[in-house]
Amino acid sequence: MEKMDAESSGHVDWHEGKISGAVYHGGEDLQRLIVSAFERYSVSNPLHPDVFPAVRKMEAEIVSMCLKMYNNPNGAGVTTSGGTESIIMAVKTYRDWARATKGITEPEIVVPISAHAAFDKGAAYLKIKVHTIPVDPVTRQVDVKRVSRAINANTIMIVGSAVNFPDGCQDDIVALGKLASKHKVGLHVDCCLGSFIMPFLEEAGFPVEPFDFRVEGVTSISCDTHKYGFAPKGNSVIMYRDAELRRFQYYVNPNWVGGVYASPSIAGSRPGALIAGTWAALQYMGHSGYLESCRTIVSAAKTIAHRIKTEIPELRVLGQPPASVVAFASQHADLNVHEVGDAMSKKGWHLNAITNPAALHIAVTRLTVPMVDNLIADLKDAVRVAKLAPSGKGTMVTLYGLGQSSPVGSTLVGHVAAAFLDTLYKA
Repeated sequence: MEKMDAESSGHVDWHEGKISGAVYHGGEDLQRLIVSAFERYSVSNPLHPDVFPAVRKMEAEIVSMCLKMYNNPNGAGVTTSGGTESIIMAVKTYRDWARATKGITEPEIVVPISAHAAFDKGAAYLKIKVHTIPVDPVTRQVDVKRVSRAINANTIMIVGSAVNFPDGCQDDIVALGKLASKHKVGLHVDCCLGSFIMPFLEEAGFPVEPFDFRVEGVTSISCDTHKYGFAPKGNSVIMYRDAELRRFQYYVNPNWVGGVYASPSIAGSRPGALIAGTWAALQYMGHSGYLESCRTIVSAAKTIAHRIKTEIPELRVLGQPPASVVAFASQHADLNVHEVGDAMSKKGWHLNAITNPAALHIAVTRLTVPMVDNLIADLKDAVRVAKLAPSGKGTMVTLYGLGQSSPVGSTLVGHVAAAFLDTLYKA
């Protein structure tokens, strides 16, 4: 493995704290605890609960802890392999629920343009029509009136984010809940990125709008334990208001010649070691640990947003992000913010480029907290470089410039992305 690391070019030392999200590190002690859990349960498989009863119990307790955290202790849920699977499972659940209870055979969902791409991915897999709704350019919240107009007799679910990935802003979940209740459709709140930050904001002293199961009309929530829960990568939770709705997520085949086959999510066999590692992380951190983590991370994010607003006039923060993500765009047309991103890359930063509008974002983690001053200083330098000597040749400028240049540009970017995926499998 040392040889593999040495041979790999572009190896990033994530310990430096210059990465946006990606590595949600809970500390060396927690990492050792997770590795110990892996070792203890390395051969376990939740597909066989009679063989591995401890893993079954740990999975149930993970779900229970998340349900309590999101104020629905009597609800139901399932662990998955990550936020994408949680979202796809929600889409599948509402498809089957609507078919069984409403007779809908041509299902449609209504999704903010800022929602995670996993909703489109799930809809593509399951042959569901998607209505994509724009967001307010100032608040960055989905246009509720347009959501209302998009709902029709084939609608099975609507979507809100708390918070979304592109700019870290929160949709008006209360207004969406009223729409869902009125039209008797599902409302899924994507809290994959908000995970173990959003539920602690109020107690940590930060303002937050309602977003969880206390909101009338919210019927499901996705939460990534492997983000701010500091669990090992490959674990998420999908939660439902009740067990009856969760039943529509299951796949059950009583007639298979190999015996009765039943699974709660996409996978059959699953790594019990990941569940054990997640359970260990939640037990280790506890309520007080996550509360303190929320305080430090959100304080850092709000400091970054404030300093961009007050010290870097060339940039503007998108919306009013309540949690850990800060997105910023150019204030004027003469500055290409993706050029700023390329300049930051040369300084060792790995920020996320987003579009519509062109912007950059940073998802603050524990690793970012001590790097706030460095980030702001480097960002000021990057803005100066982008204004005075733009190269027009960086990765962000080239890729996103190509995507915005023409309808053909988007197609070419798709080909580039597919070619990139191909290269990942060249040994």
